[in-house]
Amino acid sequence: MKKTVFLLLLTLATGCSFLDEHPRDQKQREEVITSETTLYLNTLGHLYGMIGGKEMGEGLAGTYRGVYDLNTFTTDEAMLPTRSGDWYDGGLWQRLYLHTWETGEEPVKNAWNYLYKVIVMANQAIVDLKDYPAWKQEARALRALYYYYLLDMFGRVPIVTSPDIAMADVAQSSRAEVFRFVTSELEEVVPYLALEKSNLPGQYYGRITRPVAWFLLAKLYLNAPVYEGEEHYGEVVAYCDLVSSLGYDLEPDYSANFAVYNEPSVENIFTIPMDKHLYSAENQYLFRSRHYDHAAAIGFVGENGSSATLEVLNVNGFGKAWEDPRFRINYWGGVPTDLNGNDINLEYKPFSVALDVTGTPDEKLAGARMKKYEIDPKAMDCGKLMDNDWVIFRYADVLLMRAEALLQKGDLDGALTLVNAVRTRAGASEFEELSMETLLDERMREFAWEGLRRQDMIRFGVFGKPWSFRKSLPGEESTGYTNVFPIPADILALNPKLAQNEGY
Repeated sequence: MKKTVFLLLLTLATGCSFLDEHPRDQKQREEVITSETTLYLNTLGHLYGMIGGKEMGEGLAGTYRGVYDLNTFTTDEAMLPTRSGDWYDGGLWQRLYLHTWETGEEPVKNAWNYLYKVIVMANQAIVDLKDYPAWKQEARALRALYYYYLLDMFGRVPIVTSPDIAMADVAQSSRAEVFRFVTSELEEVVPYLALEKSNLPGQYYGRITRPVAWFLLAKLYLNAPVYEGEEHYGEVVAYCDLVSSLGYDLEPDYSANFAVYNEPSVENIFTIPMDKHLYSAENQYLFRSRHYDHAAAIGFVGENGSSATLEVLNVNGFGKAWEDPRFRINYWGGVPTDLNGNDINLEYKPFSVALDVTGTPDEKLAGARMKKYEIDPKAMDCGKLMDNDWVIFRYADVLLMRAEALLQKGDLDGALTLVNAVRTRAGASEFEELSMETLLDERMREFAWEGLRRQDMIRFGVFGKPWSFRKSLPGEESTGYTNVFPIPADILALNPKLAQNEGY
């Protein structure tokens, strides 16, 4: 059982959208913040409570129609097939998959509003923590995390660092400027952060500690050619080495990272703490993916939705002699089992998946389904409240980021050694040679359902291009404008200083 409570108390609910023009009343805050404990709860505790979520579009992961969905269902990794009246939703999921989304799409607005909502809260927290330097720098690090997501998803965004700025005064920064702001913020605050592992229950459970910041800096510098137009592979290697110096390692059992009570993992670096009795954060993805009868057989509910694509089947060698061992851990393909390992009377049809399977023989069973997180037999709320912490950053990514940087620098042997360490841990055979294409495929196998695919595809230059299983669909190769999402139309209407991203 978890031994300490991740501070989720949301005593001062902000209710703010993108920048309130009227800051919170100072007298009211002084009446609430009466001790160091309440100060922490209403600043950092409040901010950490926003990383997970249960409301639509909130949380970095775990909920629908927000950050995770935009990073997953716009890629070659996953789709939500239309099944007659199910999962059409006005064509939303088809538009995301086909890269024909519009400026007013609900998930895009949700992601923008959520990310800036937390940034506004962080700005106020930084002011409130002026007499507590360590906590103040931790709040800056948390704000940098949210700017990282804005940088990655929207590119040219306003940098707002004061809780008092009015909407009319907000200016837009270039993507390179946002990149330099985020990296400089993290590098400035790192010395103030605790040198502790964030995934372990205790004082720093679920918090941004030094290894979390180092991981994030490695990720930022790896994507620097996209964000800034410059290469920083030396910095990637350096920050990966700093994380490694703290004793992280690959879990011998790949699936242990996603097990019920996965806090002891030696691999997980940053997680969203989950506890069905203490916290409100949910994992709604298993619930969304399972067929109704599959869910009923294990005592839960299902929505018969999200499925693996044909590209996933091809890259994992599904049904072939060389099938990757991780496929059966990450996906239900074929006949699923109940909690006792007994076959359930249905069969998923992975190869029958398509963007619209309405009227086909396998309409309700098309597509391999999400399996990655171990089923918590005591989960609550239809199986969404569970005790598996959601993994945001883990050490396998440190090894593959370092491998990619080495490969870009021409160190093929060093890169190959790291990739093979990840593969052999999972029981896969070693590669004899390595290319950028095989590395991208390896990332698909290793990080299935972890919300990383969109960023990976953009960095490798293949996002928006017709991947193999949809070449017959109409349309030309992407001009690249979908590499960032549009700034929501209603945000632009509030401030004429803001310009829409190119191509929209």
